[in-house]
Amino acid sequence: MTAPALAGPVTIGVLALQGDVREHLRMLEAVGARAVPVRRPAELDAVDGLVVPGGESTAMWKLATAFELFEPIRKRLAEGLPAYGSCAGMIMLADRVLDAAPGQETFGGIAMTVRRNAFGRQVDSFEGPIEFAGLDGALHAVFIRAPWVEQVDPAVEVSARVTAGPGAGRIVAVRQGALMATSFHPELTGDLRVHGRFAEIARAAR
Repeated sequence: MTAPALAGPVTIGVLALQGDVREHLRMLEAVGARAVPVRRPAELDAVDGLVVPGGESTAMWKLATAFELFEPIRKRLAEGLPAYGSCAGMIMLADRVLDAAPGQETFGGIAMTVRRNAFGRQVDSFEGPIEFAGLDGALHAVFIRAPWVEQVDPAVEVSARVTAGPGAGRIVAVRQGALMATSFHPELTGDLRVHGRFAEIARAAR
């Protein structure tokens, strides 16, 4: 499916330390954004929005710290930088994490509690349709060692839940202001609507 072209350029960075970086870059370019990898604080300073990709949240935390990006990202999110996290990125944008690795920290920003690997191990990965608030027609969602959201504060909008099968009823997409997150991987499908929505959020926040 296609997303509407953006009215004016917007630059969106993809945190390029670990995870499915290229897939997000490709999807962002397909919706008309200028997509750039972010590995250094100076590159972070130049973007209108940031995607935190899927991967492994503990590795992402450690690498962001080693590359001196952890605190700069936290600061920019607190200042209002739009961000979208998928799978591990959802964990990294959560204020609270259950089953976290010892000492694990997150960028935070979304007032929610997320459970790591909630749907099970790699062999428990699955796909299926979900309804996403504000989008016409179901999304095909790919869940790979995915988290789910255990609890949200009143400021958080629930965008999608699992409707059937493993984890039926569980929250798998949220938004709080200019921050959004999904426990599934839209970057692994041909559906541009989630990335299109985030690009619109980033453009509106400039």
